[in-house]
Amino acid sequence: VQLQASGGGLVQAGGSLRLSCLASRDIFTFNSHSMGWYRQAPGKERELLASITTGGVTNYADSVKDRFTISRVAKNTIYLHMNSLKPEDTAVYYCYADTLTGAFWGQGTLVTVSS
Repeated sequence: VQLQASGGGLVQAGGSLRLSCLASRDIFTFNSHSMGWYRQAPGKERELLASITTGGVTNYADSVKDRFTISRVAKNTIYLHMNSLKPEDTAVYYCYADTLTGAFWGQGTLVTVSS
């Protein structure tokens, strides 16, 4: 499975971005499958931000809860709507897919939030 993340860019603090992740095949086909987003800022560990299951159950990190929303728009596509962005949200954002046949990662998209 190949995952392509897009939508990153430069935004001012308080602004919004929407990230997209497109998988090369349908992911939301079994209840145990999920997709989500991580990010990694320079010098920091990778942080799990949000996930969504085939059944539509979502989970968020405390750091982004109430600001970020994950959504599923197709069996192979998810979005991450990011609002009220802060400079500390600057990072490379990666999408992933967790399936019965393994976990897969995209190449990442850079989000830079200026103060």
